[in-house]
Amino acid sequence: MGGTLFGMNDWPEGWSDERDARHGRGSAGAQPEGARVMRHVRPGAVPPQQRQGYDDAVGQAPASAPGYASDYNTGQVYGIPRGAGQGGGPGGPGGHGPGVPPMPSHGPGARPAPNWGRRIKIGSITLATVLLVTTVGTYFWADGRMRREVDLSKVIERPAEGDCTTYLIVGSDSREGLTSEDKKRLHTGSADGKRTDSMMILAACGSGNTMISLPRDSDVEIPTFVGSESGKTFKGTGRRVKLNAAYAEDGPELLVRTVEHNTGLRIDHYAEIGFAGFANIVDALGGVELNIEKGFKDKRSGADFQAGKQTLDGEQALAFVRTRYAFAESDLARTKNQQKFLAALANQAATPGTVLNPFKLYPTLGAGLDTLIVDKDMSLFDLAEMFFAMKSVNGGDGKSMNMPISGSRGGNLVWDKARVKQLVQQIQNDEKVTVTSDR
Repeated sequence: MGGTLFGMNDWPEGWSDERDARHGRGSAGAQPEGARVMRHVRPGAVPPQQRQGYDDAVGQAPASAPGYASDYNTGQVYGIPRGAGQGGGPGGPGGHGPGVPPMPSHGPGARPAPNWGRRIKIGSITLATVLLVTTVGTYFWADGRMRREVDLSKVIERPAEGDCTTYLIVGSDSREGLTSEDKKRLHTGSADGKRTDSMMILAACGSGNTMISLPRDSDVEIPTFVGSESGKTFKGTGRRVKLNAAYAEDGPELLVRTVEHNTGLRIDHYAEIGFAGFANIVDALGGVELNIEKGFKDKRSGADFQAGKQTLDGEQALAFVRTRYAFAESDLARTKNQQKFLAALANQAATPGTVLNPFKLYPTLGAGLDTLIVDKDMSLFDLAEMFFAMKSVNGGDGKSMNMPISGSRGGNLVWDKARVKQLVQQIQNDEKVTVTSDR
């Protein structure tokens, strides 16, 4: 082998040239090839005699070029003048050296800064859209459940319209929707048909809202009227009865006709709720808080209350507004309790905690609308106005009173005609009510 190992210097013929052509001169040559400098080697490690070739090969500026970094520990990219692409002018912050492109502000795949203004705008639009759709949907859902069963167009010889909006609010003793167990639990009895258990006029006025209770034992005259079912005209004979007898005789239309005839005040809307609906609304609200000034009991209504602030459920609330035999002035005392409770009920039903809480709003609306009977012209806006007017009375911005009484006739309560006339005029003209129910 000529003193050498095969594979060291004695290459087969033709291999040496081929190797040189592909890989440059390697160890097959007589002299070792000079050290090849890799790109990552710092400039100071390159021999001076090969500096020019190295710099030309990697496209870097000579070590003597201005701004050339000799200290690789700075993390500087070799071949780029110090400070290039870091802001400022060439060779300084923000600039770049001659022939060196600026550094990009964002590398490939970098996440851009969030556009908070756009996000807030989109979020606001989305929220507004959801609220609008929910509101419109709730309106049509509730509007479709209203029982518009009373036709006030059948009422004849009506008084002129006034400046206030007036509501006749009626609580009936209807047992509709009550099971045998419910009737026993609520102490309603099982009488057929329905009668008015409470009646009041609510005048929603710009000068202030007024709630006027009409005792069901009020002595009134039944005027000429047209039958709500038969369409026949029944001439008035001057017959005097208790006010609740008008409802029992021909329903809501005759009741409205009788109230208008005896007061001279036009009734714009009618709203009636039965026992079941009343109790269900209270329960849907989670009870109604009320301050009872003096405790009382009544076996007939099931009332058993201590004095003080307390929360009444549906059963207790119904007993509270129906009690009459526990008081000396039975009907007048009961109407005061009814006003007090209805105002508290409206006050709680119209709070943001109920209106903005779907878990309370929908059950409350459902419980009320299923049994609430209104006139054909009553809208949801009218119904809302009625509740907010009742709420204002409870909040001290309005007035609650009984119809002024002057005496009695055959056990019926006789209205004070002079004060009733003054009261009606003040409501018709949207004046502050100064009339009181005190004699």
